[in-house]
Amino acid sequence: MDLRDRRDLYNGFGDGLARAFEFAATPAIFGFFGWVIDRWVGTSPLFMILLGTLCLIGMFIRMWYEYDANMRQHEAKFAALRGGGKGPVPK
Repeated sequence: MDLRDRRDLYNGFGDGLARAFEFAATPAIFGFFGWVIDRWVGTSPLFMILLGTLCLIGMFIRMWYEYDANMRQHEAKFAALRGGGKGPVPK
């Protein structure tokens, strides 16, 4: 395994860990702020559920667009390697 492959592997592990932490911490933070608003306004867990749900929806949409942009970048890179998409893939 050369240095570039190893670096990409380590970056992949780091990105995965960061996303896992983001998926756990961000809705918890939004839920906490919703709980604070609920206590202040005097409602039951209305704002906690609302802010937590909006946070998850926003995270899903953001990750969807990031994934789509990354895949377009990879497709463009491999199309350039194939010579613009013409002919078989070089070996």
